[in-house]
Amino acid sequence: MDQEKREFRKLKREVKAAGNRKRRRTLQRALQDDPETAADVEFDYGRNSSASLNGNDNDSTRRKESDEEDRTEEKPS
Repeated sequence: MDQEKREFRKLKREVKAAGNRKRRRTLQRALQDDPETAADVEFDYGRNSSASLNGNDNDSTRRKESDEEDRTEEKPS
């Protein structure tokens, strides 16, 4: 596997783990402060969001959008 791709995936795992820790801590605090409204707490991942890292590893193992459209057209309904 390409070393750059490996480092990229490692970075994404670290960002996701940090965001998940932050989310769990926030929800635990909300549960302690006000148990009745803890389920309705809004959460913003902020800099720990991995949305910007999605789909950056463009290689031959990823399906192209045109391939997916072709597959849906071939299936009989």
